[in-house]
Amino acid sequence: MHVYLGCSPPWKQALLSPGPGEEATQRGHGSKCRAGIGTQIQGRVLFLTVCAAGIGGTFQFGYNLSIINAPTLHIQEFTNETWWARTGWPLPDHLVLLVWSLIVSLYPLGGLFGALLAGPFAIKLGRKKSLLVNNIFVVAAATLFGFSRTAGSFEMIMLGRLLMGISAGVSMNIQPMYLGESAPKEQRGTVAMTSAIFTALGIVMGQVVGLRELLGGPQAWPLLLASCLVPGVLQLASLPLLPESPRYLLIDRGDSATCLAALQRLRGTTEVMVELAELEEERTACQGGRARRPWELFQDGALRRQVISLVVLGSAMELCGNDSIYAYASSVFLEAGIPQEKVQYAIVGTGCCELLTAFISCVVIERVGRRVLLMGGYCLMTCWGSVFTVALCLQSSFPWMPYLAMSCIFAFILSFGIGPAGVTGILATELFDQKARPAAYMVCGAIMWTMLFLVGLGFPFLMEGLSHFLYVPFLGVCVCGAIYTAFFLPETKGKTFLEISEELHRLNFPGQSQGPAWKGPEVIRSTEL
Repeated sequence: MHVYLGCSPPWKQALLSPGPGEEATQRGHGSKCRAGIGTQIQGRVLFLTVCAAGIGGTFQFGYNLSIINAPTLHIQEFTNETWWARTGWPLPDHLVLLVWSLIVSLYPLGGLFGALLAGPFAIKLGRKKSLLVNNIFVVAAATLFGFSRTAGSFEMIMLGRLLMGISAGVSMNIQPMYLGESAPKEQRGTVAMTSAIFTALGIVMGQVVGLRELLGGPQAWPLLLASCLVPGVLQLASLPLLPESPRYLLIDRGDSATCLAALQRLRGTTEVMVELAELEEERTACQGGRARRPWELFQDGALRRQVISLVVLGSAMELCGNDSIYAYASSVFLEAGIPQEKVQYAIVGTGCCELLTAFISCVVIERVGRRVLLMGGYCLMTCWGSVFTVALCLQSSFPWMPYLAMSCIFAFILSFGIGPAGVTGILATELFDQKARPAAYMVCGAIMWTMLFLVGLGFPFLMEGLSHFLYVPFLGVCVCGAIYTAFFLPETKGKTFLEISEELHRLNFPGQSQGPAWKGPEVIRSTEL
């Protein structure tokens, strides 16, 4: 069965050749037909680009963040057995815990290194090629994981976690940059929010695959860790078939022909020239410069509000307590009466909550805007975190308090997924121009991974020192994030990158009525940081 999308089928076109008076009518009908086909092609190519970038990008981050929880005891036993086989003596418990802590913490440490590599990769290799080259780390890490038990080496696990962290640091910065530059302005927020969807999807998939019935058993944990190879192979098979970022092609490389071809694939043949003219204006505004270095962002007064927003809201996302609540979930679920063997399924439910709200945010972000989602998310997190603290304090006084605490965990994660989880990642794309964007992602990534490392390191001490008032510092961070968003973050919904730059220039220099004048059409050659 063939569908002709409103156009006449071939046999009918052959039989009904147009007369002179019918030519104009059929040309108009043909234009509408081509426009419809172009719209469908645009949606398909853009959707495939999002999926190909996400499956090997933020999906890998979420997946490797969650799969390490399931084999905790098995890897610790393997570490002890390996040491015993080497020396004839068991490894003391505190050293086993130290090795395990290193295995866990090397992931964010590698992420920090990867974030610093993302800027040079994005400029020298391009957005798409950087994501492809990044899979070298994935293949190497999967090989180390898969043969670690056969080789009797827990050091291979540590090195593999470091390499996966580097891969996650690169992809988490380049993926939203690539998608944000490839999407039309009307869909830029929705497309960029898919990074949060793939992160949540990776977390859920890691929780499911890590169940005892699948790869969470004592014999299957090397396969569980090595399964990160599957998303990498999928990306290597699909992403080469899709276009590069049009902005990178035109503004950074000055390749107008390839940029036009990429736009035609992503948008169809309609309205391409209008967007190409906007890109030419942006290229003209960026003329005569080079890619910014990370430290130069802090020295430029024209980027003052952008850098402050990036630092404040990037830190708030990691210090708001969402990642820590996953660590506290198991004990709260046990207090609520959930059997030990069923806790793993309840934890899968927490990942599903974040995935659900990521989908909702992706749908509504272009309707309600970025600021509303951020403010709403942080305000709701403050509310539920306060109730959670009260429930922890009173859980021994009322039999139903543990259930209230369990409900607050789900509500807190839902609130995080509404705004901070996805919107924060868009800031570096929308607040910075083409010259400063790679450096901005380096700064954002370095902040995120450093904060993640510090929270993971300090959370056990917070649990011991503050007890039931554990979440009071996190609540203060949520309040600060909501206040800063309300008073200092501009709305970017539906605006071109050039319009956003002009508005931020007015905010940074209130005495001036317009942005800096353009000097000419010279092409920027951003080949170094």
